[in-house]
Amino acid sequence: MKQLILTSVGLLLATSWIGEAHAAADKIFVSNNVVTMAPGVRTAKALAVAVDNGKISWIGSAEDMAAQQDSATEIIQLGDRALLPGFIDAHGHLPGVGIFAQLANVASPPVGPVKTMADLIAELKQYVADKEIPEGEWVVGRGYDDSLIAEGRHPTRDDLDLVSTKHPIVIIHVSGHLSATNSRALARVGINAETPDPPGGHIRRRPNSNEPTGVLEETASSAMRQFMMNPGEDPLASVRLALETYAQHGITTAQDGASNPGSIQLMQAADRAGQVMMDIIAYPYGMSEENQVVGAFEYGKYTGRVKVGGVKLMLDGSPQGKTAYLTKPYHVPPLGQDKDYLGYPNVPQARVSHLVATYMDAHVPIIAHANGDAAADMLIEAVTDADPQHDHRTVMIHAQTVREDQLTDMKRLNIVPSYFAAHSFYWGDWHRDSVFGVERASRISPTASTVARGMWFTVHNDAPVVPPDMSRLLWATTNRITRSGQVLGENQRISIYDALRAVTINAAYQHFEDDRKGSIEVGKQADLVILDQNPLAMDSVDLLSLEVVATYSRGEQIYSAANLQNRDDGA
Repeated sequence: MKQLILTSVGLLLATSWIGEAHAAADKIFVSNNVVTMAPGVRTAKALAVAVDNGKISWIGSAEDMAAQQDSATEIIQLGDRALLPGFIDAHGHLPGVGIFAQLANVASPPVGPVKTMADLIAELKQYVADKEIPEGEWVVGRGYDDSLIAEGRHPTRDDLDLVSTKHPIVIIHVSGHLSATNSRALARVGINAETPDPPGGHIRRRPNSNEPTGVLEETASSAMRQFMMNPGEDPLASVRLALETYAQHGITTAQDGASNPGSIQLMQAADRAGQVMMDIIAYPYGMSEENQVVGAFEYGKYTGRVKVGGVKLMLDGSPQGKTAYLTKPYHVPPLGQDKDYLGYPNVPQARVSHLVATYMDAHVPIIAHANGDAAADMLIEAVTDADPQHDHRTVMIHAQTVREDQLTDMKRLNIVPSYFAAHSFYWGDWHRDSVFGVERASRISPTASTVARGMWFTVHNDAPVVPPDMSRLLWATTNRITRSGQVLGENQRISIYDALRAVTINAAYQHFEDDRKGSIEVGKQADLVILDQNPLAMDSVDLLSLEVVATYSRGEQIYSAANLQNRDDGA
């Protein structure tokens, strides 16, 4: 057995180690642009990276790689194409990506075709006809966005009755926190004028009446969810479709950030069937039956490619849907609410504190959805009260409106913000003009404030809320350009390097996996992405043009934009 050979290429190789290796590497990547994301290394280098048995076994210069290869070693010459650690999904809903691909697409550009209410109605009619859905069966659409529909409102039961009165219809708001239904759907689940609002939810009513409009907020949609999130006739294929979508965007670790026992079992079944080609980290919903949830899973350990990483808490709703819980009123309150409307929490503080303490005591990691700053206060208070003495890395999911004082508290408490940074593009104009006003909107996802404090943080797409497009996420995080082309909060822009950290090594840290993922270092898992350009050499405004050439998980190719041939010409 031979010793690993080290070469002197600056600080990077201080992170390499000497140890025994196989007689030869399985494959060696050679690139003029290796972006390692290793500690202290902020630039790309011309390097060879050897992979053996799913791990990075050696890093050095191309001139010194001969000792790492034999006739069976695959040499992958990348030329100027960049090699980076694979992107890590800091927050998303993996099964939902496969499910949503099967539903009627009623989203607005660039995700879907709907610009007007007439477009939405026509799209649903066409979907019913194309799928030949029998009368009485559910019609489900996804992604409608009242902020982008020309009429500037949610579809009502009257709009959806124009699609069909013989099918129950439910369409999911782009945020996932509201839904719109037709009259038959409301009747099917028993929602009518006598139905009270459930805790943590709201049934919108017609003016001067208790009659439902068909728009359901938060927990009021619960009765519809069994029809909204059906994995279809081939559930395993649905999981595979979602994973293929992630892989084409350079993602090598996916998250399911609000699992239920059924979805975890589905992902595990897909893994046993050989359909899972990347790591999946699941966070089961932990808002009720907490003592049962604590004992239901072996947290932090992979079974195959699936790991249950912790639990997911839901503290409030959506800013674009105007259900997030704020300390100051919405700039323009939603229909039917007064000028002092703040949104609302899903559960009271006492319940949040009890849940957090229970999971903290059991050393079960927590990711907690908190969009509004009042919801953020609830999580901060709960963690403070729990007074954890261990490395808990509690994650505040979305953290859209966290204040400067809250960031100070979060750093002290080791609460990791995971920002939905794609919001600045998708809903930046809406947040400025309708949700928050200019001042508050300009500091949504305050990444620069977080970098200045030296905090761990991540950014995410929350797929399928928006596609898991990592190039657009990097672009949105560094530029903060809205749909109308305006910059929203210039002083919260960050560098490309810091944005890359947020989807690599920081995301690995968030998942308690920074010892094995998130950077190109010897001994780490060979999760890698090849990009057509070196992002660190680009202007941030050009990041939208960044393309994924290939993706590797544990050293095996799981996506290729074209057949990446073994080459020795350095091109």
